[in-house]
Amino acid sequence: MATSFCVGRIPLFNHLTKKELDQVQRLVRYKIFGKGEIIFSPNSDNQLIFVVTGQMKVYKLISSGKEQLLRIVEKGGVEGEEVLFRHLNTNLYGEALRKTEVCLCDKNDFQALLKKYPEIEHKLLAMNIEKSCQLEQQAQFLIMDRIEDRLLYYLLELSRNQKNEEVVEIPMLLRELAGYLGTSPETISRKLKKLEQLHLIEREGRTVYIHSINNLRNQLNC
Repeated sequence: MATSFCVGRIPLFNHLTKKELDQVQRLVRYKIFGKGEIIFSPNSDNQLIFVVTGQMKVYKLISSGKEQLLRIVEKGGVEGEEVLFRHLNTNLYGEALRKTEVCLCDKNDFQALLKKYPEIEHKLLAMNIEKSCQLEQQAQFLIMDRIEDRLLYYLLELSRNQKNEEVVEIPMLLRELAGYLGTSPETISRKLKKLEQLHLIEREGRTVYIHSINNLRNQLNC
């Protein structure tokens, strides 16, 4: 895929004309990362990352040296806007979860772009606020003592944010979900199986069918 296709596949730029997209595309460089490769780290240049295809996990290293998953960036997603609004990246890493194609844009080039197209900045601010809300939500999960409650709250939040509240699509593998909820993949697997045995859910891969939202809520702090 040529670089010229990168920007046109990112929703952040979907209000721009073809001519404007061509101007933006001149500022970015296209790169492919294999599964497990680091896309960015605290040692990387200050740049924005646009995920064109694939998936990128964003995590930080906690005091024990373990990874704390923060989010999964899907195709069309953007990462790195923090460098435009706040201090430099000191503890975040981005890793490809599969073959992932990205476009990279230097911070200074992108700041010049924002002056020309202020609507992009408004969209980035909204995305940044959404990420802050997600981090706050994750912090609420992690202060819960019981892993069961963390998992239940997570499923209920997914349900609340999807059109069909009884069908939930977990946007990550179990090992990433375990990292997000601060536990092990084996524990998450056991807790999901327990919910199935209680006939509260059925699971097919990442798809979870919730039999009763109210019954699921009633399991909290049982």
